[in-house]
Amino acid sequence: MRSISEVIILFAIGILIFSSCTTETSTAEKQEETRTYNETPSATKVANNFEGYRYTDQEKATIQLFENAKTSVAFITTSNLQRDYWSRDLQEIKSGTGSAFVWDKEGHIVTNYHVIKGADRATVTMCDQSTYQASLVGVAPDKDLAVLKIEAPRNVLFPIPKGMSENLKVGQSTYAIGNPFGLDQTLTTGIISALGREIQSVSGRPIKNVIQTDAAINPGNSGGPLLNSQGQLIGVNTAIYSPSGAYAGIGFSIPVDEVSWVVPDLINYGEIRRPILGVELATKQITSQFKIDGALVINVVPGSGSARAGLLGTTRGRSGEINWGDVIVGIEGKEVKSNYDLLEVLETFKPGDRVRVEAYRGNNLKRFEVELGSSK
Repeated sequence: MRSISEVIILFAIGILIFSSCTTETSTAEKQEETRTYNETPSATKVANNFEGYRYTDQEKATIQLFENAKTSVAFITTSNLQRDYWSRDLQEIKSGTGSAFVWDKEGHIVTNYHVIKGADRATVTMCDQSTYQASLVGVAPDKDLAVLKIEAPRNVLFPIPKGMSENLKVGQSTYAIGNPFGLDQTLTTGIISALGREIQSVSGRPIKNVIQTDAAINPGNSGGPLLNSQGQLIGVNTAIYSPSGAYAGIGFSIPVDEVSWVVPDLINYGEIRRPILGVELATKQITSQFKIDGALVINVVPGSGSARAGLLGTTRGRSGEINWGDVIVGIEGKEVKSNYDLLEVLETFKPGDRVRVEAYRGNNLKRFEVELGSSK
């Protein structure tokens, strides 16, 4: 019969052996879990970052896009001056917030007109939280665009890369950066839901060929950029369609091709002063669908130079058939294959100039002399 001390020693040895076996089993289980996790197949290639988190290629691309673009996006706070009833002292009352982005190294900032409409002062906050008082440079209420200017060091001004909106496709990825509800540097993602939409500007005039996206756009996003997957500007977020006033899956952006010709005029003149033919053109989607090579005239503005010269727009017959309007293929000997080509050619002239326009009417090539009007 063993002594009490021997029993205690044997009991202790048993506990140690059991503990060792438990530890080995636990370690083996962890190794199996790690092996199983690492060998789990995935449709998307993944890679570890310095923190050990596994980002997909899509996540990494989105993160990089945001990191590159956020330095170009600004936060706008507007205010009004109000005189105190009793003391008669002027007080500054905050009136609203919005988004904007850097246009150039000279400190020009682009936003929506409705963001700064009626404000006495506007403050621009950059990505690094530096704040600057902004001066108003120019506005285009019909386009819901405005340009401000800040006196900031060039090393904090990062102009946003510009893309094109002429070649956009429904289903293409979109990325919106802005300050919804005052929450700065917010990124939302989605796709282009539709093209060629029409919305009403602050002035009541329609803005045509607007981009529709399902990237979340809320109050405060107005004036911020809509980007493509390359981080290039394709639109300026301007409005939402919502019964409640909050995001409901439908947002609208002014296409960058329009922004690119409006903003330089606002910088140079404080208003839009562009030579125009006095015609409304079909979208690229229409000309591509019907394989029309050139700038198709949808409508001719009454009293314009084109109306006086005799250009014709597109109409429908009594049976519903389409009677195509004139297709402009050249201006002053310069080839026009698209609306973008036409706008580029017109930029070399000024209002009041007379230009030779070549256009197909059916299969017949016709020539017109058109006096250019002013976009103002």
